[in-house]
Amino acid sequence: MPESLSRSVQTDLSDSAMDRRSFLRTGLGGAMFLGTVSVTAGLSGCATAPAGRDYPMPGAMDQSYEFQFLTRDDIVLFQALLPAMVGPGLTEEPVVRRQQIQATIERIDAGIHQFGPANQKELRGLFDLLNFGLTRVTVARVWSSWENASTQSVDAFLERWRTSGVGLFNNGYIALTKVSNVAFYGHEDHWHLSGYPGPPAWAVDALPQFKDNA
Repeated sequence: MPESLSRSVQTDLSDSAMDRRSFLRTGLGGAMFLGTVSVTAGLSGCATAPAGRDYPMPGAMDQSYEFQFLTRDDIVLFQALLPAMVGPGLTEEPVVRRQQIQATIERIDAGIHQFGPANQKELRGLFDLLNFGLTRVTVARVWSSWENASTQSVDAFLERWRTSGVGLFNNGYIALTKVSNVAFYGHEDHWHLSGYPGPPAWAVDALPQFKDNA
């Protein structure tokens, strides 16, 4: 992982940073489009409420976490996206791999829960855009449900949005990448993958939260 991403792990999900800048920079047209999609998705039966403790994860190791932002559909979406986004960092051992994906999705939820309302609204629109069947097919070009999407189709979707000349799609790719990479590489178990040595000794000595996690 590049050094710039390692630095972002430490700063980009702070409350003040997320209150100051927009994840998607959608503009008025993009915001209206996402808002319309969210309303339509809700009317069509897409999940709209946070998943709580209702896990759609086969073989989940721990169901004590309560989701406060992500819906059941969002969880399935990130189950499909994370292997493509942080694939090299995930272990190949199936049980541990499921644990890593589950824990990363929980951290994504916890992080977004700390965002300001404006950024939460943008991300809700983005997730609804990808979860709603009609827009998943037309703008993401993923024909199957995310639960059944192949690694190749997910990779192709991400590459299209990464290189898209449409600002909403390009910024959507950046937002998905940022929340996923910060949640994965920002955890102490994965610091070594980014070359981050961990917090300095003075911080460990001074801050109780570091001591509690030691």
